[in-house]
Amino acid sequence: MTASTTRVHAFASTLKTFTMASGKKGKFYSLPALARKYPGVGRLPVSIRIVLESVLRNCDGRKVTAEHVAQLANWGATAPRKDEIPFVVARVVLQDFTGVPLLADLAAMRSVAERLGRDPKKVEPLVPVDLVVDHSIMVDYYGSKQALQLNMKLEFQRNRERYEFMKWGMQAYRTFGVVPPGFGIVHQVNLEYLARGVHQGADGVYYPDTLVGTDSHTTMINGIGVVGWGVGGIEAEAAMLGQPVYFLTPDVVGLELTGRLREGVTATDLVLTVTELLRKAKVVGKFVEFFGEGTRTLSVPDRATIGNMAPEYGATMGFFTVDEKTIDYLRGTGRSEAEIEALEAYFKAQGLFGIPRAGEIDYSQVVRLDLGDVTPSLAGPKRPQDRIDLGKVKQQFTSLFSKPVSESGFNLPAGRLHERHALPRRADQAVPDEPPAPEGTPRFEAEMVHNKPRLAVQHVDAPMHHAPDGESPTVGSGDVLIAAITSCTNTSNPSVLLAAGLLAKKAVEAGLKVQPHIKTSLAPGSRIVTEYLTETGLLPYLEKLGFAVAGYGCTTCIGNAGDLTAELNEAITKNDLVCAAVLSGNRNFEARIHPNIKANFLASPPLVVAYAIAGTVLTDLMTEPVGKGKGGRDVYLGDIWPSAEEIHALMRHAMNGKAFRENYAKVRAEPGALWDKVHGVSGNVYAWPPSTYIAEPPFFADFALDKGAAGAGGAGAAGQNGDVAVRGARIMALFGDSITTDHISPAGSIKESSPAGQWLLQHGVAKPDFNSYGARRGNHEVMMRGTFANVRIKNLMIPPLADGSREEGGLTLYQGEGPQRGSKMPIFDAAMQYMAGGTPTVIFAGEEYGTGSSRDWAAKGTQLLGIKAVVAKSFERIHRSNLVGMGVLPLQLRAGDSWESLGLRGDEVIDVLPDAALAPQSEARIVIHRADGSRQEVAATLRIDTPIEVDYYRAGGILPFVLRQLLA
Repeated sequence: MTASTTRVHAFASTLKTFTMASGKKGKFYSLPALARKYPGVGRLPVSIRIVLESVLRNCDGRKVTAEHVAQLANWGATAPRKDEIPFVVARVVLQDFTGVPLLADLAAMRSVAERLGRDPKKVEPLVPVDLVVDHSIMVDYYGSKQALQLNMKLEFQRNRERYEFMKWGMQAYRTFGVVPPGFGIVHQVNLEYLARGVHQGADGVYYPDTLVGTDSHTTMINGIGVVGWGVGGIEAEAAMLGQPVYFLTPDVVGLELTGRLREGVTATDLVLTVTELLRKAKVVGKFVEFFGEGTRTLSVPDRATIGNMAPEYGATMGFFTVDEKTIDYLRGTGRSEAEIEALEAYFKAQGLFGIPRAGEIDYSQVVRLDLGDVTPSLAGPKRPQDRIDLGKVKQQFTSLFSKPVSESGFNLPAGRLHERHALPRRADQAVPDEPPAPEGTPRFEAEMVHNKPRLAVQHVDAPMHHAPDGESPTVGSGDVLIAAITSCTNTSNPSVLLAAGLLAKKAVEAGLKVQPHIKTSLAPGSRIVTEYLTETGLLPYLEKLGFAVAGYGCTTCIGNAGDLTAELNEAITKNDLVCAAVLSGNRNFEARIHPNIKANFLASPPLVVAYAIAGTVLTDLMTEPVGKGKGGRDVYLGDIWPSAEEIHALMRHAMNGKAFRENYAKVRAEPGALWDKVHGVSGNVYAWPPSTYIAEPPFFADFALDKGAAGAGGAGAAGQNGDVAVRGARIMALFGDSITTDHISPAGSIKESSPAGQWLLQHGVAKPDFNSYGARRGNHEVMMRGTFANVRIKNLMIPPLADGSREEGGLTLYQGEGPQRGSKMPIFDAAMQYMAGGTPTVIFAGEEYGTGSSRDWAAKGTQLLGIKAVVAKSFERIHRSNLVGMGVLPLQLRAGDSWESLGLRGDEVIDVLPDAALAPQSEARIVIHRADGSRQEVAATLRIDTPIEVDYYRAGGILPFVLRQLLA
């Protein structure tokens, strides 16, 4: 979207012309020209200048003013941060778990428009929107060449209603497109296909590619010089409907890289080191920009890997500027010469081309890292920033086994670490008596209809854990039960994937094997990966070790690992075992990978293969054998680790522009694909047929164009009389530090005994058809029942157990009136009782509340449960914004204060009294009424951070605010 041509642009003199190599000319809003008025522009961080270009180009005197341009052009490296930036993005990217509820919100807006007698077509994305289906596939089958085909069959069976809804959206909205299942992970598809470098508007003006995406790891696109980051679905929705993305002017941290990576060190090791370093540097909510000679040595996939992990080090972005390697990458991934020519000429004309050198840019803070200091690493077992040197993993796991939970330990007696427990003999035969039926046969179709996931048949006769003949296989703490090459971060970086393939080849040739009970999977970020692993002859070796392609999607990294055998689950829970998953992902929060696996380690793809062979994290891979090979010979990691030279020799297979173009040409039409067999309804307004997957969301109930009207879409959060206070609230939960959106938002599998499971059963859905919470994000009835229902969440208002440990699961003590007062019950059940009695509720929490993925349902579910305010010691950026966007007050306690220091037990009555004007970051008062009649008052900071957020909150949330603007 460019500035209106019907009025004189406030900075018309900055509209200039640039010339491309072919002689073609283009118009652009020139930052060097703006620098004549604001001389400091030339020393601004490159990421800030790209945002400034958007503010300059979209300066229309209404949403974006000349004052906004001046404020950002005068950005000071260490100036106070009080100004908000209205950032108009070029496009929006969605993944399907967040994209479906966003589409449901759009469809609901059209339904409201029709009910009000307005034109439904007024609700239309104003910028291009692409939804990439990558979160739905699960690893039900593994270790077999048939795994991909079987998993995709199940995916389409389970998600048919969702996919039909997407197809309705494709025909209803002009600017809404879908990349079907089976192409890759959204962030890799974004890098390889969707990103354009520069765009040209209808007025002929060129401008940089910028975006927001509904996934935290949208920042992967920063690796090719595109400014963009993850936002919640509700914020993305506003962006696609013409609202600028508003954010406080950020600090920009410069990370100077020097030196080179050493032999044997991977991009994954580097990113885990960067994550640890930047977490310590406290870059939360800041831009990070990489510069220096070491940065120039990194390939674009390595840069993208680092950019991807920005949410893990807490930054808004991890940005790399455009240079010659960016150009080479775009050419190698099939972009046209015309696009590449325009990109290079544009960035050079703007003075934005090339990696900055030390001293060229003014940064708020500079952090330094010598690439030569990076060592082979893992991270875990509970957080991605907890890096461990490879040689210390065994030691760290042993130490954490008996450490208290407060120190990220597992609080178990040290003597139990080496206990082993026998499994029934049938555990290693939890497979069908015969191989899966071939696709296309009647038996295959019948099996798919009846939804009978089975384990793959590879190595089914081999006993587990090298048990001697005649003895039952055993399992114990430290055992690796899931080994997954998965996630956007690593599974399209050729250097680490080729390394994994080479390691597998050497391992197979040495006679090493992977035990059959370990759930192994390969889920590439792009189909191109399979092509180059096939061309190089490495895929058969990965398959031999069980790493057959199981799907093209996020899989294990987002909790879609599929289940373990019933015998393994029983052994783990019965004996309280701390078993492990090793994955090449970016998130390893509690219960994310599998509810019964407590220790989750992030590692490079070759190390995932190595740990699968070792079978336990209690093997020190630096000093002990990975396993026994031919003739019983000990084989060490150094024997099978590929050299940089071996990897480099195969890299040419990974960059083939023709292969990329042919692959992505199939997005629009792939004859015979499962996607082509999905048929959605037509029409401009969705009919909302009965469904347990898609339901009209309640966020516009009683909506009226007069924002003072009653109802959720009327007076909204501020109430009919404009009062912003929350009075007489009960405490729903007292949480500790690092409550993530994985803890809050419904994610993973749905337990039959949970409120969501019971609701599905009542609506005729059989347990095998529950699917995951993520797949059911389009139905609020399921999602509100799953909010705060994570099996690992601990509500500390519930008294400790006899052994001092804390009960896990989404439970609370009901403090309302009546016979159930003081009873323990699911948070959903308590919420319904509080809401029925007209009693508001609040939550208290510790540091980093809401870290993790940008899950909009973490805020939507909170609102639907009647929670009016969250009081925490600190908030993660996206979740704080989402709470405001859903009309929930975030309040931050002052330094030194905590709910513990205030002596809260959970039976208090709370008043939250913010500034009546809701001035951004103003002081709010929290009044505590105790059961003994005493009263205490404490000050907190209102974390409504910008003036536009005040408007959103007063309107009842961002969705009613935007809809009123569209229909007014």
